[in-house]
Amino acid sequence: MEEQSVEGSESVVEKQAEPKVSQEPKASEEPKAPKRNKKILLWGGAVLGVVLIGWGLIHLLLPKAKEVAWFSNQMIAIYIAIGAIGGGILAGFLFRKPLRTRLRMQKVIKEDADINDWLVIFSWTPKILYVPTIVASFLAAVVSCFDSVPPAAIGGVWAAVFFLNFLIEEYNVSIKILLIALVSIGFFLLWLHLLDWVVPFLRLFKRIALSMNTAVYLLVGIIGLLAISISWLKGLFYYVTVTPNYMNLQEGPTESGEQIGREDYNSRIDTSDFLERLMGFGRIVITFKEDRKREPVVVLVWRIQSKAQMLERVRGKLAIDHQAAKV
Repeated sequence: MEEQSVEGSESVVEKQAEPKVSQEPKASEEPKAPKRNKKILLWGGAVLGVVLIGWGLIHLLLPKAKEVAWFSNQMIAIYIAIGAIGGGILAGFLFRKPLRTRLRMQKVIKEDADINDWLVIFSWTPKILYVPTIVASFLAAVVSCFDSVPPAAIGGVWAAVFFLNFLIEEYNVSIKILLIALVSIGFFLLWLHLLDWVVPFLRLFKRIALSMNTAVYLLVGIIGLLAISISWLKGLFYYVTVTPNYMNLQEGPTESGEQIGREDYNSRIDTSDFLERLMGFGRIVITFKEDRKREPVVVLVWRIQSKAQMLERVRGKLAIDHQAAKV
């Protein structure tokens, strides 16, 4: 009897010692019904809104349908606008899944548990260096509305800002070249002072009476903003993703691209242009080891200091899959 009781107690202890397997559902097995319901509600609401707007327009136009010239230039322009808007909505609906933008890639990498450091960059157009000129154009457009300010003074200040921007964008001005230029200007002014020609020389700039109206300043600013906006939109589909294990060169709105291993390329930070660096810009240069004839990828990025630090952290690490570590 004592042996049976001991065996029974041992079996009870073993049963208690057995680990309990939780029956909680995994994150991947969670029902997707709420998300589908949200999508259905959103699309249903959008369709209902379009139907209501169309019904309202028809209700307003029907009493005056005979008075409307349906094939006039104004109506044709309205048809074109409606077609463009409808085509844009249809394109967004059809390409919502195939599109692989830079923002979507950042979200995917951020949700990856195996990658803690990464860098997603795209190349700005060099015209972004004209941001001071764009700002000066809008300010000049506002100031030119006041009659108390001479138009020649406004044009002169705007021309000076544009000239400095042109030097920054066109030439690679290092600290050495900048110091040599400042010293040369100083010696030139000293030479003019010895000849008493400083004042006549400065009076030459008064003869440069550059004056433009408000519309021209606004046009220059809008064109500059348009060029920068197009560059940003292009960067949504043409970008570089750097992770500890690979680099992905994205070339298009879908999955078209090239993946390169970390041992097959080198990266370099180029901040030799001192004036660009003062504006926060710099270049990340990517060269390829195997194909030396291939042109390097040069990416003009903003906030180069933080981008360079992130690139150093990414290149200094090697990501290991969690599943492989468990095995």
